[in-house]
Amino acid sequence: MAQRRNQMDSGKLSCSICLDLLKDPVTIPCGHSYCMNCINNHWDEEDQRKIHSCPQCRKEFKPRPGLEKSVMLTELVEDLKKTGLQAAPADHCYAGPEDVACDVCTGRKRKAVKSCLVCLVSYCENHLQPHYDVPGLKKHKLVNPSKNLQQNICARHDEVMKIFCRTDQQFICYLCLMEEHKGHETVPAAAERAEKQKKLQKSRQQIQQRIQDQEKDVKLLQQEVEAINVSADKERRSYVTQQIRSQQETEVSWVFSICWSHSLKLYMA
Repeated sequence: MAQRRNQMDSGKLSCSICLDLLKDPVTIPCGHSYCMNCINNHWDEEDQRKIHSCPQCRKEFKPRPGLEKSVMLTELVEDLKKTGLQAAPADHCYAGPEDVACDVCTGRKRKAVKSCLVCLVSYCENHLQPHYDVPGLKKHKLVNPSKNLQQNICARHDEVMKIFCRTDQQFICYLCLMEEHKGHETVPAAAERAEKQKKLQKSRQQIQQRIQDQEKDVKLLQQEVEAINVSADKERRSYVTQQIRSQQETEVSWVFSICWSHSLKLYMA
């Protein structure tokens, strides 16, 4: 019970930015607490917009709040450390060699949860939040994390390829459309992706249907084989029974002939 309580305390005393136990903890005006370095680095990134917000609740502060070390939280963290229990390992939150890393994180990068086809940036859960809150960002196209976002950039014009040329079967940017692809049959890239996804889904369904049909055919063949085997067994049993009866009749007839011959000899004598 005590161990479970300590684990809960370590979770409450963890920084939601670095996901480790609070270091030099500070509490900002909205009530959320962070490591002093973590929140300072976060606000340093927001200095250009002159708006400083809470990474958790997104509340904005003007001007940038001053920070003072929280004595009470520092004491609680030190008490927790004395128990020998640290914050739960959060390695699974950080990007490994095979993962897509957040492009916004500084220092050790966390795993990206989405990639934006408009920003051409991959975001972790914390840094993705503005795409859900800011009206202008809500219209952006979010996809599963991808390491190949640069494939969406036109190598010639360095613009996002938002158009698909059906004439040449390739994605192009709007500058390409005005030049070498002028007059070609084109559609929005999103529409082409949706169409390809629809065709892929239909193809998968057809393949699945063929698999099910083949499984039915195999089952019918198995049933026919079983029926043939049962019929063959019946015929074999019938043939064997007939052979036994025929042999019995032959033996009975032979015995009857011997007895009749013996009786006739006795009569003639």
